[in-house]
Amino acid sequence: MNSTPGSGLPRSTQQSNVFRPDERGAAGVPAQKERLSLHVLPPLPFELTALEPVISSHSLSFHYGKHHRAYVDKVNELVQGTEFADLTLEALILRTAGRAEQQQLFNNAAQAWNHTFYWHCLAPRTTEAVPATLLRKIAESFGDLSTCKRELAKAANEQFGSGWAWLVSDGARLQILKTGNGDDPLPKHLRPLLTLDVWEHAYYLDYQNRRADHVQAVIDRLLNWEFAAANLST
Repeated sequence: MNSTPGSGLPRSTQQSNVFRPDERGAAGVPAQKERLSLHVLPPLPFELTALEPVISSHSLSFHYGKHHRAYVDKVNELVQGTEFADLTLEALILRTAGRAEQQQLFNNAAQAWNHTFYWHCLAPRTTEAVPATLLRKIAESFGDLSTCKRELAKAANEQFGSGWAWLVSDGARLQILKTGNGDDPLPKHLRPLLTLDVWEHAYYLDYQNRRADHVQAVIDRLLNWEFAAANLST
């Protein structure tokens, strides 16, 4: 799926059943025609201050403007003049997963994709409600929303070192899983619904070593359940 810039919500495509980052410039301006094959840093779907006080604008500016940008820039460097030059991030992930000789490209492509997906998983909380279709699926898979949130927090906090915690769909049911470093659910052919970034650069400026406090605050106050429901329904 592609995201609609600024909305945080996906729109389906015929090419893929998973979120596909919108490849636009940081100001939301499409890339020049001659540079369409290059990956660009997509705009955030919210203002830098929108996630405060859970995530400060200072932390977000480094996370997005430095770390996310570095992954995108590295992908462009690595694919230039290669067989991978015209592939989307999703296609790069699928083509390089498990290939030792392409580990660096996989890591950077996955991290570029993961971060774009992650930004759309966050939103200033306007309602506590979870869309009914998603809530029913959560109840079928976990019993209730509270259990789902606990399992997601547990996966995020128990991920050793850097990585991600995910709410995914395997078609029949929802699952919680964790992945290390840049790995994500795409090579496993699972549909990501939500993710939490537990690399230290996601929280250290605001929380130092208190990962659990960051994880709980994000789950309680920032998760974009409408985005998750849209991912489930396409």
